[in-house]
Amino acid sequence: MKKHLIAFIILFVAWQLPHPTQAQKKGDPLYTEPLGVQAYTFRKSFPKGVEATLDTIASLGFTELEGGAPAGMTGEEYRKLCEARGISIPGTGTGYEQLVKDPQAVADNAKALGAKFVMCAWIPHKRAEFNLENAQKAVEDFNRAGKVLKENGLTFCYHVHGYEFQPYGKGTLMNYIIENTNPEYVSFEMDIMWTHFGGGDPVKLLKKYGDRWKLLHVKDLKKGTPKDLTGGTGQENDVTLGQGELDIPGILREANKIGIKHMFIEDESPNPMLQVPQSIAYLKSLKY
Repeated sequence: MKKHLIAFIILFVAWQLPHPTQAQKKGDPLYTEPLGVQAYTFRKSFPKGVEATLDTIASLGFTELEGGAPAGMTGEEYRKLCEARGISIPGTGTGYEQLVKDPQAVADNAKALGAKFVMCAWIPHKRAEFNLENAQKAVEDFNRAGKVLKENGLTFCYHVHGYEFQPYGKGTLMNYIIENTNPEYVSFEMDIMWTHFGGGDPVKLLKKYGDRWKLLHVKDLKKGTPKDLTGGTGQENDVTLGQGELDIPGILREANKIGIKHMFIEDESPNPMLQVPQSIAYLKSLKY
């Protein structure tokens, strides 16, 4: 009887392990999620023509877009234009003030776009002087607004911008925000360039906080760029993926491990139409 039990346990454990064909192998593509882009990348193009810009986005191979409806257009109208081109809008953004003032309106806007995630990319504070009081208020506001968004079937994500890495306790105020927000209501979007710019280690943070991370902004920083805690640097320091300081392959490996499903290229450079195709080619060239 004991031998049969041991045999059963061995078979059960073997059945639970990944099949060899399911495991990542050397030579498999490293970037396998749908190709996504942040709308800010095309900030100069949208005012000249929404439909023409969406045509360009689709022609580059993007099937996911993070952003909101352009001025003068409803969420439903914009969603239809995107869908006609095979583009979905899994995530949109909101300002901090709007999030605090009327989270229900933020939720309604996101649902009109067909989004599942709402991100906020900036916490009001004095430049380069983000402090504990700012972080504490953000934690309170994010928990409250995130609850409303969850009740509407949405996930709220705070977008890391680099200034949050002010030292605090045995870590930083970024650690404080993550560890004091309610995981049920608040998740995070890692902008890998701004995280690095502020002194954070993208790979270590992905490992440490696991599935608190839901979204990723993929961008690179010019080698040798001076860094600080302002959350801002010259647009010329945003370079083609693979040409800067960041360990893009290492970051993507860890993002894959924790199950991030939406990754958006964001190009803040003066020449996105030159850099974006090169960045896409770089991502597609990466292998395990």
